[in-house]
Amino acid sequence: VQLQAFGGGLVQTGESLRLSCAASGIPLSSYTMIWYRQAPGKQREFVASIASGGNTIYAASVKGRFTISRDNVKNTMYLQINSLKPEDTAVYYCNRFVSPLQWGQGTQVTVSS
Repeated sequence: VQLQAFGGGLVQTGESLRLSCAASGIPLSSYTMIWYRQAPGKQREFVASIASGGNTIYAASVKGRFTISRDNVKNTMYLQINSLKPEDTAVYYCNRFVSPLQWGQGTQVTVSS
């Protein structure tokens, strides 16, 4: 059972990225899945979640700019990030809400001003 986040990179303010969370061994569609992020020197924080039924929740700081989605066929979750800001710089992780799996390395997003 493994979750792997990828798709990060170095971008400029205002640009976009799409992060992916590929799952093996578990069907993402059966769980509430969450994107988290951890900025340098800060605690890991909630970014967005998608429930098995498709309902989504966003942190206030990203609402309107981030979109979480899921492709059940590909068993992959996505995070579309638009209008990136320097304060979005962080390592982004994915995990499930109930019985979280071992944390992976995440994917680094760096936004230059």
